[in-house]
Amino acid sequence: MQSKPKLNLNALRRQLDDRKAKVLANTASTTTDRRPVELDQSMQGRLSRIDALQQREMALATQRRREIEIMRIESALKRIDANGYGYCASCDEDIAIGRLKSDPAEPLCIECASDTRR
Repeated sequence: MQSKPKLNLNALRRQLDDRKAKVLANTASTTTDRRPVELDQSMQGRLSRIDALQQREMALATQRRREIEIMRIESALKRIDANGYGYCASCDEDIAIGRLKSDPAEPLCIECASDTRR
C-alpha cells in the first residue's frame, strides 16, 4: 500500500498529535473528579453524596471515552508510519478524504462504518 497522494500526512500527524495532547491535558485536569467519594455523613447529606457519586460516574465515563480516543489517535499514527493511513481497516478500500479531514483518526470507510452500526 502506498500513502494517498492528496493527503498531507505531516499536517494530519500534527493534527493528531495536537488532539492527543488536548485529550491528555483534559485527563490530567479532571483527576480529582474521578476520586472515590468519601462517606462522611457529618460533612454532607445523603443527597449531596448521591450528587457526588453521580458526578464521579460521569467523570469516569468521560475518562473511558478519552482513553478510547487516545487509542484511536495512536492507531492512526501507527497507520501513518506503516503507510497504511487512508485505507479502511476492514475492507482495505480508500477512506474518503473529507472523512479523514473531518476525523483524522477514523479507521473505517463510510460503508464499513455504517455496517458496524447496524
